[in-house]
Amino acid sequence: MPPVDPPPGQHSDQVRDHWWWRPGWRAGRRGYAFHVTFEGQRALHALADVHRRALSGLETVTLIPDRWLHLTMQTVGFTDAVPGPDVSRVARRAAELLADLGPCDVEFGTATVTREAVVMFAEPAGAVRRLHRATRSAIADVLGADRLVGDPSRFRPHVSIAYLTADGSAQPYIAALAEVAPDPVRVHIDHVDLIEMHRDNRMYEWRVVDTLALGRGGTP
Repeated sequence: MPPVDPPPGQHSDQVRDHWWWRPGWRAGRRGYAFHVTFEGQRALHALADVHRRALSGLETVTLIPDRWLHLTMQTVGFTDAVPGPDVSRVARRAAELLADLGPCDVEFGTATVTREAVVMFAEPAGAVRRLHRATRSAIADVLGADRLVGDPSRFRPHVSIAYLTADGSAQPYIAALAEVAPDPVRVHIDHVDLIEMHRDNRMYEWRVVDTLALGRGGTP
């Protein structure tokens, strides 16, 4: 299990390379997951760019472009382990549960150096935790609770700006971020995506399998 990251606003002292192969992952393998994605969220993109520019002089970072900014929600399973009909059933159940919750607004601002990434934490976290619980419930209802991945008590909603690519001190990243002080931005979340993702190119890249609206007012 990865080490616990510090709380929002408190940087890690030491960092490590993000791109080790997690259990089950390998080149060419794909996985299903629920993510919040941010197409068209210009304010968030601009905020991320302030932090990316601050970090751009460092060689040991993988900067994440706007296209791949995301808020990791919940892993479903690898594509070769979860049959297509089961994925569709999980998506339908998640759509039912998420429709009961409704859209939410969260704020992103100051960047934090964690053990493997530079991230912006979502505040208030409670709104996103409700979405997280709904996606976990959908998986448990369809596939069984034994198929759930991750410890929900350690879920801390965030958007990564950069992944770190070397072990060592966090100080260079902390110092770079100290040069900027952007104003926080509010982001409206009105859907959760079910995606098929891979990490073959040292980046999390995906295609959207289904878009699940929050609330019962129609598709986002």
